[in-house]
Amino acid sequence: MKTLSPTLECLLSLEEGVWRAFVAGDPDADAALLADDFVGVDPSGFANRDEHVAPLRAGPAAAGYRLDQERLAWAAPDAGLLCYRARWRQPGGEWETMFVSSLWLRRDGRWRNVFSQDTPAA
Repeated sequence: MKTLSPTLECLLSLEEGVWRAFVAGDPDADAALLADDFVGVDPSGFANRDEHVAPLRAGPAAAGYRLDQERLAWAAPDAGLLCYRARWRQPGGEWETMFVSSLWLRRDGRWRNVFSQDTPAA
């Protein structure tokens, strides 16, 4: 059984909130976890917060997910870089694997995702 430090466990739980929003098609839940100045990077380019949330207005963007190989690096006391491998699939699609780096900042006592980069596995 894997043991996580409380801080890694906290940020991983928040990150899974983003994934749960994708599975549920819940744009409000997704937006609540992203900073106003969020930047996402994936093979299609850049996305701001509104662009990240927009696909969920049409329904679920994922049918399932599994996260593993979690790591946490501290950039500053209130800035954690969460990195992990994600296996996920779009509704009706095949399972895909990617590596994700998500920067979480604590502002005014609340953690928000300010940056995320998705890199497809080779």
